[in-house]
Formats: sequence, structure tokens, C-alpha cells
Amino acid sequence: MIREAMLYDRLEGGKVQCRLCSHRCRISLGKRGLCAVRENREGVLYTLNYNVVSSEAVDPIEKKPLFHFRPGSLAYSLGTIGCNFRCKHCQNWTISQIDIDESNAIEMSPEVAVERALASGAEVIAWTYNEPTIWFEYTYDCAKLAKEAGLGTVYVTNGYITREGLEMIAPYLDAFRVDIKAFTEKFYHDIAGAKLAPVLESAKLARELGMHVEVINLIIPTLNDSPDEIREMCVWIRENLGRETPVHFTRFHPYYKLQNLPSTPLVTLERAYDIAREEDLQYVYVGNVPGTEYENTFCPQCGELLIKRGMFSVELNRMTDERTCPRCGRQIAIVTGH
Repeated sequence: MIREAMLYDRLEGGKVQCRLCSHRCRISLGKRGLCAVRENREGVLYTLNYNVVSSEAVDPIEKKPLFHFRPGSLAYSLGTIGCNFRCKHCQNWTISQIDIDESNAIEMSPEVAVERALASGAEVIAWTYNEPTIWFEYTYDCAKLAKEAGLGTVYVTNGYITREGLEMIAPYLDAFRVDIKAFTEKFYHDIAGAKLAPVLESAKLARELGMHVEVINLIIPTLNDSPDEIREMCVWIRENLGRETPVHFTRFHPYYKLQNLPSTPLVTLERAYDIAREEDLQYVYVGNVPGTEYENTFCPQCGELLIKRGMFSVELNRMTDERTCPRCGRQIAIVTGH
């Protein structure tokens, strides 16, 4: 479905300026923004993918990954077409980097999406697989209905949404699972076609607006694996998002346009983990490494095992109903559905 977009300004000469993501594209008549799904038609900005669904699944919430938001629950997950980044290592490039006019997708109204989420037994609806910001009008309408139905709501995002967009959807968005892909502007410019600063701004704003925030950092050999860079990022997270913000260091595997690089060595991920703990981050995880202890949640105070995970699922949850450690009574920063 094509419908008029939200968050744009009309400019002289029939141009428009999109205010949805931090590219803030100025779009001439007949042209599309960088995301390729927002088009200027006769001086009006239209979204081309309002209810276009390319991907639908029911996943464990841990697969997003979100470890401190409704652990053990299922997330009804939807994706669309397009993206406002150009990541050379994109795992979902077959939906993020294709033309919507050539896509193989279905249409699904917000009402049907919420009905299907409820019927699936999920506690949460997540917009994921590609960047949900470029699907803003649809996710906004879905999120309002989802909240009315008692579902949790999640953005799995690159963090490029503007302040205007995030403030608008904030009353209906519970969790902001954000990628901080690296901690240098060079990486963002060369690898993602974007900038770092707006990502940090949106992550900080999401926390200020009361959302649950978890950070993902995919460590890519030679590109963002410097110990100094990782430490700088950890310090920023502690000082701006808080030391109880869950941080996931995940393993890179060669893909898309970065097949020339090796998978991330486990020692690199363990070093990142150690750096984060040295900088007083309380909940640090290592992902894409099956069978590791680094996917479990331990009490930051006494070290007690609280949640044991395996293959994107919760195998054991020993927290009390009050979300405290059963051994020392420490309050644990986890959001439950109760």
C-alpha cells in the first residue's frame, strides 16, 4: 500500500525533506530517498512499503537478541523491504538492498499483524530483519494496536531514527535493541554509509524516553576490533546509557561484501567481554558462539547463575518473582511481562 508519509517538510521547487531518519534526505520530484521506499510524487512524500511484509516468524526473544526484556518469551517478528544503511556485511541484504518494485512480499494490515501475533502465543511484536525506521508509519500504527492488546513492542534497529520520530513512537515502543556497529566515524562512513553520532544520540534518547535499551556490537576483524575502540565504546555506554545496560558482543562471519575477512576469533570476543567488565558494565554477553557461558546471566554482586541460555532459549531462570538474585537479594535489571 502507498500512503502519504509522516514527518516531512515541503520545500521550494516541489522538493521535500524527510525528517524520519538522520540522513534527512532532500528529495526532488519523482525521486526516492536513500532508503528507496519513500518517494516524492508531485511535492508529496509517500511511503511505498506501508504494509509490505517480506518476512514473518515467531522467534524466541533471545534471538533478537534481547536478554533482559521478557526473557523466555516469544516474539512475533516482521520485516519489510529496504534500508537506510548500506552495510557491506548485511545478513539480510536480500530484503534490505533490493528494489521494492522487484520484491516478493505480501500485504498485511496492522490489525491482521496484531491478530497473528496474539494467535501465535507471542508476548511481544518485533519489527526486525531490516531497519524498522523506514517502515515507520506501519510500525507506528501496529505499535498502538499492540499496546492496546497487551503485547510488548520492540524495534531491532540501527539507531538512525530522528528525535522527532523516536519521540512520536515512544509512548508505544517498549524496547530499543540498537546496533552500535563500531565506535569510529570512519567505520560508519566506509562500511555502513552513515554516521556514528546520530546512533549514539538516539540510543541515549531512547533511554531518556523510558525504553528498555540493549546494545549489540558485531566485532569484525581488522575493522572495529581494536581494544582501545571497544573500551571507548564501553565507557560511553556506562556514562550515557548506564552500567546496567546489557551489551552483546557478537561474532562476525564472512558474508555479502565482506567475505574476504575471517570469522571473529573467540579470543577477541573474550577480550571485549573483559574490557566491558573492567569498565563496570554489569551485564555483558558474547553471541554467535554456541555453547558459551557468556550467554548466561550472572548476578553482578555475588556471581550467582541467574539465567542459563542455550540455542536462543532460556533453559533455567532462577530469579525470584521480584526479579532479585536468590542468593544475595540484588535487584536485577530485567523487564518481565508481569
